[in-house]
Amino acid sequence: MMKSGAGKIAVKRVYEESEPEDGARFLVERLWPRGIKKESLRIDAWLKDVAPSDELRRWFKHDPAKWSEFRRRYFAELESHPEAWRQLLELVRRGERVTLLYSARDREHNNAIALKEFLEARFKK
Repeated sequence: MMKSGAGKIAVKRVYEESEPEDGARFLVERLWPRGIKKESLRIDAWLKDVAPSDELRRWFKHDPAKWSEFRRRYFAELESHPEAWRQLLELVRRGERVTLLYSARDREHNNAIALKEFLEARFKK
């Protein structure tokens, strides 16, 4: 679990209602979600650079059979671009709640779930 006094990382589909307990909300997709107007989505920032590369996203195609390899490749991309995710980790370390927003239909195999796992592992170090 997270260290005491630390913030929490939540993951939510972008189409779900925003709630006060979401804390800081970050869209972690390279492409804007379909059917949502930019002015109607409550987000603190759109972090395109923390999303998987277009090449990795196209290769994965949300195929659960590729989940393990997707995570390995995505974590390698994240490791090589710490500037993309460092601010999220700092917010959590300060005790703030962070919600990662994604647009995929698959609630178990998506980049926000993988990013949460990656950040929580970095937090524990």
